[in-house]
Amino acid sequence: MTAPPVLALPGVTPALAEALAAAMARVDRLLVETVDHADPFIAEASGHLLAAGGKRFRPTLTILAALACGEVTDEVIAAAVGVELTHLASLYHDDVMDEALVRRAVPSVNAAYDNSTAILVGDLLFGKASELVAGLGPQAVLIQARTFVRLCAGQIRDTRPCPPGTDPIAYYLDVLADKTGVLVATAARYGAMFSGGTPEQVEVLREYGELLGMAFQLADDIIDISSDGIQSGKTPGTDLREGVATLAMLYAAASTDPSGARLRELLASDLSGDEAGVAEALALLRVDPALEQARAHTRAVGAQASAALAGLPDNDARAALVALVEQVVDRVG
Repeated sequence: MTAPPVLALPGVTPALAEALAAAMARVDRLLVETVDHADPFIAEASGHLLAAGGKRFRPTLTILAALACGEVTDEVIAAAVGVELTHLASLYHDDVMDEALVRRAVPSVNAAYDNSTAILVGDLLFGKASELVAGLGPQAVLIQARTFVRLCAGQIRDTRPCPPGTDPIAYYLDVLADKTGVLVATAARYGAMFSGGTPEQVEVLREYGELLGMAFQLADDIIDISSDGIQSGKTPGTDLREGVATLAMLYAAASTDPSGARLRELLASDLSGDEAGVAEALALLRVDPALEQARAHTRAVGAQASAALAGLPDNDARAALVALVEQVVDRVG
């Protein structure tokens, strides 16, 4: 198994790129060691998604946060692996809930094996993550537990309709903070904690991470509408098929502009088996002002994340964290 390429960031200095690559190689070695198991079947299923690659976005963030505050210690590496294992475990469970067939261009675990295997291996990976984090002390364990609670709560709320009397947009953004923001926040927080960062720097990175995670998911939602599927490698309109109302759809549904009547009609209907309706809704969303509203909100969240970094030392790693925001907000896949 070869390590995936380090997440490319514009403007990274050669020295920082070298330090980041060296740290990520250590992360990947520990990931491979941790998911291994004496039982060949368990080892194969546990390493299924790991072998498929991935961006390693969260551990990269842990390393960058560490370099922004201090040094990459053994504890930083362990924390980065714990966060990535938590993320991988959540993907195993997500694919069962979504009845997904493909993940990272390979068959999903539930498709390659079965639902029971995917659920149990996901649980096993959560256990492996907890085992690593337990070695980092009681504060890290508490953070991991609270992260896991918010992660699950966000996923549960994501599958439920917005409660009556609640602003749908506020509800959606709150779900994103739990479903995606919290684990990214923990990744950055751990990097600061275990590199010798001050309590103030740890809080700066936690806030930055949560905002970055939200911007990441908001950008992902826009890609699902605006992408042609070639650049992103994803089938557009997935959220429409699954009945998930993302930010642009919520803005469009709340509009009273008569020109958006047909779009609102489509968004209020069941498009799960209606490919023509999905195609029409995508075409209308792509030219509706709601999509630009969603883009503007995503850029605003990204700007908040960058502004939060003002409390860090002015160094190459902080500059890379700013560049990471820009890359997340502007990406196409």
